[in-house]
Amino acid sequence: MAVLALGISFRRAPIDLLERLAFSEGDLPKAYRHARELDGIDEAVVLSTCNRVEVYGSVASYHAGFLALKRFLTETRGVAEEQLADGLYAHWERDAIEHLFSVAGGLDSMVLGETQIQAQVREALRVADREDVVGAQLKGLFHAATRAGRRIRQETSLGAAPDAFVGRGASLAEEVLGSLSGRSVVVIGAGTMASLAVKHLRRRGVGPVLVLNRSLPHARALAERTDADHGDLDALPTALRDADLVVSATGATGVVVPADLVRAARPTATPLVLLDMAVPRDVEPDAGSIPGVTLIDVDALRDRGSSAEEDAVAQAREIVSEEVRRFVARRRGDELAPLIRALRRRGDAVLQGELERHAGRLHDLTPDERAAVEAIARGIVAKLLHDPIVALKERSEPGSGRTHAKLLAELLGLDPSLLDGE
Repeated sequence: MAVLALGISFRRAPIDLLERLAFSEGDLPKAYRHARELDGIDEAVVLSTCNRVEVYGSVASYHAGFLALKRFLTETRGVAEEQLADGLYAHWERDAIEHLFSVAGGLDSMVLGETQIQAQVREALRVADREDVVGAQLKGLFHAATRAGRRIRQETSLGAAPDAFVGRGASLAEEVLGSLSGRSVVVIGAGTMASLAVKHLRRRGVGPVLVLNRSLPHARALAERTDADHGDLDALPTALRDADLVVSATGATGVVVPADLVRAARPTATPLVLLDMAVPRDVEPDAGSIPGVTLIDVDALRDRGSSAEEDAVAQAREIVSEEVRRFVARRRGDELAPLIRALRRRGDAVLQGELERHAGRLHDLTPDERAAVEAIARGIVAKLLHDPIVALKERSEPGSGRTHAKLLAELLGLDPSLLDGE
């Protein structure tokens, strides 16, 4: 069986399509039951985040797997096939492995190095395992992806990228407002990015700070940790009137800061910076056309990437390449192990047969001489088998038909079905 990944991400699809495709945890039990009923899918894992909706499958062939996984997406999410045509991408085998490792390392996120994605990869596997739709192949793949992501965070500075992202936004706000010291700030959200924003802005001397969130207890918890005031989103219209800088970083799927609300709160063209760090966006884009209002979104922040970040990305991609090579080699060895064992058994059987056939001629040898003859014969057999075994490991891509291995098995009179397991 081979690995195929099918998905839609923020890179090629509109936000509204991503929202329609997204799976909540409550959607997954029914969706996975449907996956088990589809021909062509042996295992499946759904990875659904703000940035992407992907399904990874263990499949017998590319064509049948592609059709089955696409049916899974369209039938479980109620989306027509033609709506997926422009944004749908597929990754097969090694490309699928490399893609998932990059995702787990935060290299495929809108905010490079985001820390949440690694937990989401682990959770996706946990849910699939709970629903009994994942086996050894995808378990091994997702565990290896988590390992790659952990190495990236430990060995590069990419894990600090979200904080650098906040700093970049603060620097852009300073270009508009001048020094941020003493500026009135409203932070919308109470998650990781909002917390980073409050802490970073505090270091730049802002104040007062007001934390707003749909969940008042969450807003209160962040405010208490950062010496800020707090409230729920009902306070936003009033807060907008006095703010110099608004940072929005929620996990909402719709607009949190409508343009009309900003326009009503700012009747005069006094400077206001709206720093939208959410994916999908929190601030309605039209808010940026209001006199005096400057809207800074994720795209603007990404354009300001530093050379240090580029170096970290290059290091992270090298780690991904190393981990992919390691995983593919291990997987290839696991798949070919039955055939390699059969080759060695065949060599041992031929050797033993020849020793028995010539037993009479070896009768007069001393035990040491006989042992030497047997050692020479075993060495010859091992050397003859070594090159074919090495060639098998180097030329046989896992899950891709393994043509060389099957041909060798047939030439030596071995059962090619050994490649499908013992």
